[in-house]
Amino acid sequence: MKKIKKIKIKLNGKERLIEENISLLKLIKILKIPVKKVAIELNHEIMDKKKLNKKMIRKNDKIEIVHFIGGG
Repeated sequence: MKKIKKIKIKLNGKERLIEENISLLKLIKILKIPVKKVAIELNHEIMDKKKLNKKMIRKNDKIEIVHFIGGG
């Protein structure tokens, strides 16, 4: 049985262990977050949603996911 390596990241201010070698898009899908309804920041840089599948998460990355809320 192959052991899955984990890395530590900070997600919305909380430390979390995730599988190594996954894209930002895969993390969003694992978390069951609707991509169209959030803004994603990786290490203080707002991410282009078209590039989420190409952006690999690295050890100690800081990710902020902000949900859009309607109102007025």
